[in-house]
Amino acid sequence: MGEEVAYFTNTETGYVPAKLGQRSSQVKPLRIIQFVVQEVIPDVLKFIVCLIPLIVNGLIGLILPFKKKSIVGQTALVTGGGNGLGRALCLRLAKEGCNVAVVDIDMVGAQRTVADVRKLGVKSEAFLADIANYEEVEKLRLAVEAALGPVDILVNNAGLLAILSITEGKPSDLERILNVNLLSHFWTIRVFIEGMKQRRNGYILGVSSILGYIPLARCIPYVATKFGLRGMMQALQTELQIDGYDGDIQATTLFPTFIATRKELMDLA
Repeated sequence: MGEEVAYFTNTETGYVPAKLGQRSSQVKPLRIIQFVVQEVIPDVLKFIVCLIPLIVNGLIGLILPFKKKSIVGQTALVTGGGNGLGRALCLRLAKEGCNVAVVDIDMVGAQRTVADVRKLGVKSEAFLADIANYEEVEKLRLAVEAALGPVDILVNNAGLLAILSITEGKPSDLERILNVNLLSHFWTIRVFIEGMKQRRNGYILGVSSILGYIPLARCIPYVATKFGLRGMMQALQTELQIDGYDGDIQATTLFPTFIATRKELMDLA
């Protein structure tokens, strides 16, 4: 039996951030160039075409700027808020005047984020929860509402970055990746959206990835969840419009691209 490979970061090993400029010592230049020419460039061009409407809207916004919406005093909940992008989102929401619920399985990181958020003059609390478990999400809602009030802004950021193919890893590894990266979005939205509908006010952000547009090899489970999340959020926004919540509740998706956030991804480069 060979040594087991850790395919994604968990609570035992903790969060390992990438170092800027970090590269693997086993890079194969010709193979990478071939992959970029045959796979990456065509997919990037398709992605750019999809961006054209957004670029046009952005240019229109520069000429005819929209009134900035105030979110001062609202309560935002950020999953995976202890580290990386989630931590950055917590701090930005705090700067906009939001009270922030920081949810993570890494309580050390979550409490560190809370301490920095409070320095910005808003309320913040750390919450330990496995968001892939529906019952824990139900308990999370009660705890957040008791401490900070009803959630107005739901940011589903938590995810497991898994560098493995479809035949690699244990079945339990794959289940955990799918549950955290996709199923958890169903649970948090299902639990928090009813209050948003009652108040006719809410914003739901699903953090996907550039890999939700570009199918990168060796990351099949991760890619599958990010493609699934993109479709889920688009369908949810359409459903909200059909049900008469257009303008009251928004569901959007964020596609981060090449962020030096986790050591595993930088090692793959």
